[in-house]
Amino acid sequence: MGETPQIIRDLQERFGEGEILPQATADKMPTFWTGSAKLREVMRYLKDSVDRPYKTLYDLTAIDERQRTHREGQPPSDFSVVYHLLSYDRPIDLRVKVALRGEFPSIPSVSNIWQSADWYEREVYDMFGISFDGHPRQRRILMPPWWKGHPLRKEHPARATEIGVFQLSEAVAAEEDADYLFDPSEYGWKKEGEDFDYMVLNFGPQHPSAHGVIRLVCQLDGQEVVDLAPEIGFHHRGAEKMGERQTWHTYIPYTDRIDYLGGLMNEVPYVLAVETLAGIEAPDRAKVIRIMLAELFRIISHLVYYGTLAQDVGALSPVFFTFVDRERAFDIVETIAGGRMHPMWFRIGGVAQDLPKGWDTMVKEFIAYLPKRLREYEKLVMKNRIFKMRTKGVGDFTIDEAKEWSATGPMMRAAGLEWDFRKKRPYGGYENFEFDIPIGKCGDVYDRAYVHVQEMWQSLRIIEQCVKNMPSGPYKSSHPATSPPAKERTMHDIETLINHFLNVSWGPVIPAGEVSFGAETTKGNTTYYLVSDGGTMSYRTRIRTPSFAHVQMLPMISRGLTIADLSAIIGSLDYVLADIDR
Repeated sequence: MGETPQIIRDLQERFGEGEILPQATADKMPTFWTGSAKLREVMRYLKDSVDRPYKTLYDLTAIDERQRTHREGQPPSDFSVVYHLLSYDRPIDLRVKVALRGEFPSIPSVSNIWQSADWYEREVYDMFGISFDGHPRQRRILMPPWWKGHPLRKEHPARATEIGVFQLSEAVAAEEDADYLFDPSEYGWKKEGEDFDYMVLNFGPQHPSAHGVIRLVCQLDGQEVVDLAPEIGFHHRGAEKMGERQTWHTYIPYTDRIDYLGGLMNEVPYVLAVETLAGIEAPDRAKVIRIMLAELFRIISHLVYYGTLAQDVGALSPVFFTFVDRERAFDIVETIAGGRMHPMWFRIGGVAQDLPKGWDTMVKEFIAYLPKRLREYEKLVMKNRIFKMRTKGVGDFTIDEAKEWSATGPMMRAAGLEWDFRKKRPYGGYENFEFDIPIGKCGDVYDRAYVHVQEMWQSLRIIEQCVKNMPSGPYKSSHPATSPPAKERTMHDIETLINHFLNVSWGPVIPAGEVSFGAETTKGNTTYYLVSDGGTMSYRTRIRTPSFAHVQMLPMISRGLTIADLSAIIGSLDYVLADIDR
């Protein structure tokens, strides 16, 4: 098992070895099991009292263990609840696990320790049927309130063909519609003041400023937002469930469509997670190709953000300009990968194909073209006094609040914390590149826009370094789990032909284990937590997305402002509905 990490030894000394049981994992992240009885005490200590505390509950999920066969060294469990804690002062995170027995078990809520636990616990309840004792509002969050069953349990069907013919009678439709009626008392809202009634307004689920199908129920005093309740799940497609029915390779196309504006950027944490599980190292050329295209997609996504945020506060022209620039970038992506928004081009162990002839000319022309455009947009948007009036001091939050609500990426950096996965925990070759981490001061709408704009400049720097220093060599690992044997061998040895056939048709067998891998994607930190049971597909696929955490912050940063301010705040969060709902 190796040496027990210091943090776990410290916890064992404080709480007793019987209460803190370490587990070895493929990603080397310190991991331990504790019991429900001690959970709150352990979590409170980790957040408030331990040296270099874990101020952020980065993720919270569960595993249905009932069909899993490889659980060596782990306590008996029907379900496991998994907590991922992040400390910005440590080089590695901490994973806490609790074993639960029974068909519909319960566990103490930690929502009174971390504010962000509210939605994460509701999601586990919704997907697995695990109850959280003490949770203030335990109800479904992604599935409709009338849904039968809990989708991420192993007995729940994964495909429509496994379910009977769908029928919707008028009576059932009326009953389901009634379930969607909003009850202010669930949120503790007062219906009236001393001499007036509050107004409850549905902002969405169909509204141009909502940036997708999301419902924001607003309690208003005139135009002032007294309180707000986001309702999500309208775009839920079962992305994690799909990850447990597809082979390791065939799931890659699904990742592009999580943050559907980020394209290939979504593939980075997934392929790196699988490579960590399988012990695969991508060649240097593949690493640099990945970084170049990932940073190109960061620019593509940020251009959409730039134009649409300006549009949300009343400036119509910028969105047309930024979309023209986005199309130029897509021309490069199409030339290299064959697709545009969702190229599905990264592979476990590298990329699908080598770079085509002339790729460098196109990229050089783009990085020479875009700076002039960005300078024009700075005059048009960032220095525009109306834009400043609409965005400065609006929807602001502090670094401590960002940590409490699990904000990451540009959201966190806008509040003033200079922290970036690519710098603090380099992955995939980023340690070889020079770039800066832009930060804001106030964490308001303007600062979030500023950080996004500056990140485009830094991405251009990285792409330029990729062009100048593109290594030679293979574009994909020769590891047998990811690459078929050479053609001359398949025509000579029947064994290699069989292995080729099985790897292509069934997919590679990945060793049993579990791993978390996070990457700095376009909207914040995206992490894939994968559990392999030693088969050709994932036993558990968990996708921690930034948009889910960021939208949960909306009530906190919107109270006391106006509906017009809310449009600016929504645009500044840079969320995507599939990134929220998965």
